[in-house]
Amino acid sequence: MREEKILLAHGSGGKLSHDLIKQIFLPQLANPILEPLDDSAEIMNREGHLAFTTDSYVVNPIFFPGGDIGKLAVCGTVNDLSMIGATPSYLSLSLIVEEGFSIDLLKQIVSSIHEVAEQAGVNIVTGDTKVVEHGAADQLFINTAGIGWIRSGVNLSGVNAKPGDKILLSGHLGDHEMAVLSQREGFKFQSELKSDCAPLNDLVRKMLNACPSIRCMRDPTRGGLATTLNEIASMSNVGIVIEEEKVPVRESVRGISELLGLDPLYLANEGKLIAICPPNEEEHLLDVMRDHPLGRDAEIIGRVTEENRKRVILHTLIGGHRILDMLTGGQYPRIC
Repeated sequence: MREEKILLAHGSGGKLSHDLIKQIFLPQLANPILEPLDDSAEIMNREGHLAFTTDSYVVNPIFFPGGDIGKLAVCGTVNDLSMIGATPSYLSLSLIVEEGFSIDLLKQIVSSIHEVAEQAGVNIVTGDTKVVEHGAADQLFINTAGIGWIRSGVNLSGVNAKPGDKILLSGHLGDHEMAVLSQREGFKFQSELKSDCAPLNDLVRKMLNACPSIRCMRDPTRGGLATTLNEIASMSNVGIVIEEEKVPVRESVRGISELLGLDPLYLANEGKLIAICPPNEEEHLLDVMRDHPLGRDAEIIGRVTEENRKRVILHTLIGGHRILDMLTGGQYPRIC
């Protein structure tokens, strides 16, 4: 029998990523804190509920329209904490740098880290730097960990969705992945594409102030909207229906996706969130989101159902429907 190998698609956030977690990591490492598999772990201590998360960043190229690997690292960690209702407070920062990397470029990246950390109100409190031989890494990798405190009365998790709930999306899909891809491949388009990379904690704070009964939040990063909704449907044992006409996608992203054979519903995002709230609260929550710069293009895109449990159904523009599965393989590697 041929020995199985790790593929690039195992890091795509799609089905192979989930299989890797369930078949390799969970059998050995499972515990009550890890098992919910939310964006951050919830830990109890004497002062309340603590959120803890970690992530690694290997984006290629490391500079792209709208950001760089440093901004991406801080935003990604802040957003993972925010998705379970935590106020991000402290971050660690570890860098693996390839020998020969430019000191000037490193200064630019650290400057981006400083700028976005100040914007998000978090402190970098510990870190580490390793330098490896030329060829042993691709320029620069960053690992972060983050800590925050979960506000009282808030319970956000992928297991909380209930039939009848409404699903909201904070803005246009696919800006990040398309900006990174265009930069990497040297595509020249008339429209200027920029990553949506941004810290979402202020938007989340205002949303929870207005609607503390929100059931679930997720940022649809690797694997995009379709994969993230499949995760929620599976975790909550519910069905999800979304309306294609309500899902915001820029015409430039839609057009380039058609040209390249990609689906915007699977494109990575770094400054968008999904929120699931109880029925009759969605309109008020939508108004609050649209009043914030990072939610001005928000839409109510669907609902949670009892039917078709653990499946996501798309009602198409032409009146039909199709099943949206998790991303299988990867549309493009090294996006976030």
